[in-house]
Amino acid sequence: MATRTLIRTAALTALILGAGLAPMGAARAADPQRMPVIQVAASEATSRFIPLGIGKSVAIDLPADIKDVLVADPKIANAVIRSSRRVYMIGVAIGQTNIFFFDADGKQIAGFDIAVTRDLNGVRGALKQSMPEADIRIEGVNDGVMLSGSVSSPAESQQAFDLASRLVGDVAKVVNGITVRGRDQVMLKVTVAEVQRNVIKQLGIDLSGTFNYGAAVVNFNTQNPFSATGQALSNSSAIGTWKSVTATLRAMDQAGVIRTLAEPNLTAISGETAAFLAGGEFPIVTGTSGPPAYTPTISFKKFGVSLIFTPVVLSEGRISLKVLTEISELSSDGALSAPGGYSIPSLKTRRAETVVEIPSGGSLALAGMIQEQTKQAINGTPGLMQLPILGTLFKSRDYVNHQTELVVIVTPYIVRAVAQKQLSRPDDGFADPNDPSAILLGRLNRIYGAAGQVKSEQPGNYHGKYGFILD
Repeated sequence: MATRTLIRTAALTALILGAGLAPMGAARAADPQRMPVIQVAASEATSRFIPLGIGKSVAIDLPADIKDVLVADPKIANAVIRSSRRVYMIGVAIGQTNIFFFDADGKQIAGFDIAVTRDLNGVRGALKQSMPEADIRIEGVNDGVMLSGSVSSPAESQQAFDLASRLVGDVAKVVNGITVRGRDQVMLKVTVAEVQRNVIKQLGIDLSGTFNYGAAVVNFNTQNPFSATGQALSNSSAIGTWKSVTATLRAMDQAGVIRTLAEPNLTAISGETAAFLAGGEFPIVTGTSGPPAYTPTISFKKFGVSLIFTPVVLSEGRISLKVLTEISELSSDGALSAPGGYSIPSLKTRRAETVVEIPSGGSLALAGMIQEQTKQAINGTPGLMQLPILGTLFKSRDYVNHQTELVVIVTPYIVRAVAQKQLSRPDDGFADPNDPSAILLGRLNRIYGAAGQVKSEQPGNYHGKYGFILD
């Protein structure tokens, strides 16, 4: 009984104490002023940023005595205390960490955010020595390098990038953020001139008929092809008949000249690429879709006179120029026949590509691109075609000669923007003629004086050739 009484008394005491403490706990929770306050003793918000190179150190004097030190990652940076207020921080490996210092009361004296990067002092010295007037800054970002600042030309920006890449040892770890002050614009004046001369000569005699020798009858018909050209250029015409034998002469001389001239002008910012095309596009069949109805798939191929150039303005007005020019034309030589009766023509292309360095206003001539092609074929009856004089009756001669010469003249200029009033148009001063001038005199435009001023036509004033357009 004593044991049971003791247990009941203890349980009753605990119940009474619990009932008495519950209101006190609720009252304490309802009063936030009596709750304990949590404070952040040290964080990155109160830290100073210090960059360090690998193997480099910095000495810092603190305002109070150091009692405790916290280094987040000793593998990145370490802190060595030589006195109560002086500390040495040393960069060990590439990365980021932080270090905090506390006094005897546990309060933060100072905090530092350490970024250990590559040692870039050598790169800074090399950039300053090679380009003393350029404003270039170099900073380390983890194991990479960031270039910033401004230079006067793209050549200086590229030179700084190449130098930093060479010293760092890895091009992929160098980021070029250098801006160019007042980037130059380059106008390229190009003259493309081409002359093609074609000469074709054909001479052949065809014989047809019968020849009787006693009871034997010989039938023959010789038609000599022109294999060099592919076909005869003239129609057949009989030149005589002898004993039922007809002789047909096919002779033709053809000469032609093709002249191609293009003078495109393009303007591009230094370091950018500009393109020009004077020509067109022709459709080609690349495939079919179906069944039941087969539909051709069409794509377009460009042809004509094209120009692609990339200028880079160097120091002292010199221009590094990459030029690609191409002349292409449609041709039946090598054409293909696609299913469905479609014909795909071929392209004759002349292309020139080069990289040069010339001053502004200087000209570059891509000349000497001469091509000459000669084809000659003789067809005839074996044996008979070798006979002197008479062998001409049994053979044909086909001669083809193609000559092409291409010249490309390139002239770059460093240009500036101009006002619109300083520019002229091809139709400046043009005015339609009146009916008497157009009908009686064949004029296509009125007579004018200064640009923008049209003179009134008066009878009797037409002496010589006047007008803006002369044909």
